Amino acid sequence: MRALVAAPGAPGEAELREVAEPELTPGHVLVRVKAVSLNRGEVRVLATAPEGWRPGWDLAGVVERSGPGPTAPPEGARVVGVVSEGAWAELVAVPIHHLAPIPDKVTVAAASTLPVAGLTAYRTLLIGGASPDWPVLVTGAAGGVGRFAVQLAAHDGADVTAVVGRPERGEGLLELGASAVSVGMPASGEHHTILESAGGRSLAAALGLVAPYGVVISYGNSSGETTTFDVRTLYRRSGRLHGFYVFSEIERLGGATADLMMLAELLADGRLEAEVSLEADWSEAPAAFAALMDRRVRGKAVLHVS
Repeated sequence: MRALVAAPGAPGEAELREVAEPELTPGHVLVRVKAVSLNRGEVRVLATAPEGWRPGWDLAGVVERSGPGPTAPPEGARVVGVVSEGAWAELVAVPIHHLAPIPDKVTVAAASTLPVAGLTAYRTLLIGGASPDWPVLVTGAAGGVGRFAVQLAAHDGADVTAVVGRPERGEGLLELGASAVSVGMPASGEHHTILESAGGRSLAAALGLVAPYGVVISYGNSSGETTTFDVRTLYRRSGRLHGFYVFSEIERLGGATADLMMLAELLADGRLEAEVSLEADWSEAPAAFAALMDRRVRGKAVLHVS
């Protein structure tokens, strides 16, 4: 079978190669992948990944072979799933509790955007809270996590401030439920829940904007910068800084099936929108990687596994 693997020096630092098919082990199903969505974290690591390493987190496809057990999805079922590596392949062995069925109304491309971005948005909002009395600020709001977070927080009635890096990146966020769009971090204000993905100076600014007893949830460092801040700005408000990593959260919960099912049903019902602004065949992966890292993708980028 074929897979996208790390190839230092190649365009995009990756290339399609023939690799061994995965073995079907107990507690897993073999999924024939139809689409994968890209995340900045997995693309960024390609620059330093060893030769032959197999990247990829999000996938959607069809169950090729299912093992025994009452909870295993049947062969031929359309499923969305998440793995810690190796999703960019024709066949992937996925833990049963990392899979959920795809509703008939949802395309595989839309479903593939849910695992990392959707789970991160949903779980960080559960940690921080969102309600009419609980203002929310979302940095990186034009990206995959950000657009899901804006919608989910708005559904809970929260007053949502969406932070973007450039004016054009804010297009469509008001329609998704944001109360305000800010180019760069606001200079003032108080927010009970702040979802922070830029790191560096953005994280330091977020700690100065958190409301008393509020929380800043850090789940990314797209700036690549270190963060320096005066801790008094946080503890004088009895605020919290919470670090979030989606794979640790999946492990803590014992799986992702329930959350993925819920998010997929929201997509099917039209209560959640998965904006896929870039779709390409996986043979065009290097160009898709460049567009994503250059912030030319609004929402999510999806590769179709031909």
